Amino acid sequence: MSKTLAEFNQLVDAEQYFEFFELPYDPQVVNVNRLHVLQKFSNLVKERASELSGLSEAEALEQYRLALQQAYDLFLTSNSVEQKLFKVFNEKPQNVVMLSEVGSD
Repeated sequence: MSKTLAEFNQLVDAEQYFEFFELPYDPQVVNVNRLHVLQKFSNLVKERASELSGLSEAEALEQYRLALQQAYDLFLTSNSVEQKLFKVFNEKPQNVVMLSEVGSD
């Protein structure tokens, strides 16, 4: 039975995405990095949005599958701190002076 975008749009858990695309995954890796894997997956899909617009449903789902695999593979060799996918990792804290900003006169 072929999968549809309507079915894809009903997925909510990281494990459901892997099962939907029939991708093997280590539950421990997903458990530790689930939000980061899904965020990277979302970023990859957004980056490829113009390429996906002209594809058939099956072709688009295949590109989604490849993006999820790429996002998962990234966290097999990296971690959330290195990837800095969320805003909190990229914002400079307010009212904090970083040691690197303190100069000696």
